Formats: sequence, structure tokens, C-alpha cells
Amino acid sequence: MNETIMPHFVFRAFALLMSVIVLSACSSQFVGDNRHMVPLSPDTLQRLAAMGSSPSEPMVIRVYKQTSELEVWKRTYTGSYALFKTYEVCNWSGELGPKFREGDYQSPEGFYDVTPALMNPKSSYWLSFNVGFPNKFDEAWGRTGTNLMIHGDCKSVGCYAVTDDQIKEIYALAREVFSGGNRSFQVQLLPFRMTDANISANASSPHASFWTNLKEGTDVFERTRQPPDWDVCEKRYVFNRNDPRTNPLDPFGACPSVAGGPV
Repeated sequence: MNETIMPHFVFRAFALLMSVIVLSACSSQFVGDNRHMVPLSPDTLQRLAAMGSSPSEPMVIRVYKQTSELEVWKRTYTGSYALFKTYEVCNWSGELGPKFREGDYQSPEGFYDVTPALMNPKSSYWLSFNVGFPNKFDEAWGRTGTNLMIHGDCKSVGCYAVTDDQIKEIYALAREVFSGGNRSFQVQLLPFRMTDANISANASSPHASFWTNLKEGTDVFERTRQPPDWDVCEKRYVFNRNDPRTNPLDPFGACPSVAGGPV
């Protein structure tokens, strides 16, 4: 056999074998390692019990860009939601303001609902879940983007990133919410804490009217300690005006009237 061909053939065979081994190793990292089924720690269970809640109770996640914080709120046995824990967001993309288009490297803002289908147990960033962008509001404005996640690994290209240890707990909290029979949990992605002072300080921003609209929803949560039902009409958010599951609004249509006058 030609001596110049033999080494090349052997090299290609060896390279192919190594690629199969490497791919198998990567696959085993994400398939069958049950990382998505790691139970909540005894300390987390104890903290939930101490606040009058449990893993199966509904939750709300609130994220604040300006201060890089992620809050998990849990419903307690009183029926009201209470703050369970605040996590540091170690990376997010862009600046204060909504996401407009695919590839703009901007982390989204708005109200979103995470369902079991949006959970990503085989994430390249340890664990993750999709926030649900674009939602009905985003689509009404023609905004585009895919795979906008909350995930681990502290890296962000349009996402909100936390540490691997943090996403293990946040993901497990979400998983247990679904195990308890809940169909979704709400995620509020916000530019900053929605106080009157912060709204006034940012009144000159081109996003000021959008943020004022978001504040309507966060005010409901602050006042009632219940996540508001949200929908979209006239290309803006409305809160607690309808049941979006059984009576959805036309995002381009007129908003429904409420007691005391129009919305």
C-alpha cells in the first residue's frame, strides 16, 4: 500500500473515532444526568415552611435590570405572595429598555408567563427556562427574538444569567410549582424598581410611556400581593380587566371599559 496514503487514512479514522467519543461525552452531560431533577435542599424547604409556603405553591419572579436582582416570590398559606429570596443577576445584555429585534443584544422587559413547555433541562448553560419572548405585547409591536432565557453560567447574549448554583435552586423551585399542578408562573422583567421616584427620574427616556404602562401592573402586585392577569389591547398592557385564557383581547382593538370610565 502507498505509504503516503496509509498515515492519512489512519489519521482520519482516528479523528472520526475521537469525534464520536467527544460527542458521546457531551451527550451524556445533558441526557440522563438528571440535573433537572435535583431536589430542593433541606435549607430551602425549611425556609419555605418558615414563611408559610411550600414547593408546590405558585410563585412569581421579578427581575430588575438596574440593580441586577432577581426576586422569587411565593404564595403563602394566607393566599398572599411574600418575598422568598433575592438572587444576584450576574449578567444581562444591553441597556435599560425593551428588546426590539433579533440580534440587538438586548434583554427583554415586560410581563411573561412561563409554562412547562418553556423549561429547558438540557441547557448548555447548566439549566434554563425561556421567559416567553415575544409575548402578545411584543408581537403587536413587531418585536422579534428567540431563546430569551433565565439561565446559569453568568453569560448573556440577550438573556438574564445567574450562577450555576443559583439556577439549580431557581429551576427546582419552578419545577416544583408545575409538579403542584400549576399551569404557569409569572415573570416580571423590569428596568428598575417601579417607584414614582424612578419613573420621574427617567421621564425623559424614549421608553417612559412603556415603563409607566409596566408600573400599572407592578402597582397591582404591590397593592394586592397577587400577580395580575395581563392582556394587551390598543398595543398596551392592561391588568385584571379580563380572563386572558377564556376571553382574550384583540391587541389592536379598543380596550374594555371599566367602572368609572374607559381604561
